[in-house]
Amino acid sequence: MTKKMKKLSLLFLGFVFLLGCRKESFENPAAVVINENLKISASVGIKLESQFVTSEVAMNVKSEKYQTVTIKIFDIANRVVSKSTSDVKSGDNILKVYTSALPTSAYRIGLYDDAGNLLGITDFNKL
Repeated sequence: MTKKMKKLSLLFLGFVFLLGCRKESFENPAAVVINENLKISASVGIKLESQFVTSEVAMNVKSEKYQTVTIKIFDIANRVVSKSTSDVKSGDNILKVYTSALPTSAYRIGLYDDAGNLLGITDFNKL
């Protein structure tokens, strides 16, 4: 593998890592307090803490059951620019979305169950 190919591979892996969604760990999940900006009244869905994002944003993913969900970020042309999976429990799940590698633009973020059904979608602007 040439140096240029190694460098490109490392850049790609860094990009994927920066855009990945990671579940925050809590010592007592029952004691999780949901910020007012992240509350979801429906039984399933997705909500961002803010519609204006710089490098990262908190996100609530609400599910009716324990499952693996897929989170996709779409650009303005509706192309997938990031895709990650996360295991979520029944109820509220606070995740972080890292957007440092995204250029300034408008984006849409979608939440899908393991069968590919859309559970929720919302928009955000990367500043």
